[in-house]
Amino acid sequence: MDPRLAGVRKRLAGIDRIIAVTGGKGGIGKSVVSVSLSLLLAESGLRTGLLDLDLTGPTDHVLLGLDFGEQFPSEEFGVDPMLVGGVRFMSIACFSKQSPAALRGRDVTNALIEMLAITRWDELDVLVLDMPPGLGDTSLDIVRLLERAEHLVLATSSRVVLETVRRTLDVLAQLRTRVLGVLENMKSDSSQAVEQLASRFSVPYLGSLPEDSSLELATGTAESLVRTPTARALREVISAVFPQVRGS
Repeated sequence: MDPRLAGVRKRLAGIDRIIAVTGGKGGIGKSVVSVSLSLLLAESGLRTGLLDLDLTGPTDHVLLGLDFGEQFPSEEFGVDPMLVGGVRFMSIACFSKQSPAALRGRDVTNALIEMLAITRWDELDVLVLDMPPGLGDTSLDIVRLLERAEHLVLATSSRVVLETVRRTLDVLAQLRTRVLGVLENMKSDSSQAVEQLASRFSVPYLGSLPEDSSLELATGTAESLVRTPTARALREVISAVFPQVRGS
């Protein structure tokens, strides 16, 4: 038994809800949705944390405009997350900075457990997890280590994406993991394919977010990200899940 697992349970004990933003496919906007969701929850007065779990290609810090440079999270009996836009934030990039983190197999699991064991979240209403692409070690470890995590599944109407999301929903169903719902991103047509996929797995279709050309300009500033069309649409979606968040 890994002694760090007791530390993980202790670190997460003060967190009310854990939301894992997933989908299985890269390039569908998981990071944008994870960061925007975290900022909107914090703006609504919820104590919010964000953990970037893409251990080999983290990007949440880029969206938030964090240039670590010589910065390092303060630490005493653990590591305190950085605070940005009202969100307590942690990423492997806090340690690796601009250097690549080339991990595989057991190293991925060890890095994940280490981050969970040392990060001092304290009391949070919500912890948002930005999940990596695929159904590999990190995704399966999260299901194993964080049994109460609720999965928010992101999808687009692309046939390639739908096939990957179908596999993701299938695995989550087999593992009896709670799925908060399916959220359609970058919607540009009248296709109902994502709704039909959600119905097939008997999970809620939460709504859609538009294609948003303003995101590139908003990248790097938390205040700008929460004013984009994506964030406005996301606010409407999550207001049905989090009553504290008021729709526009």
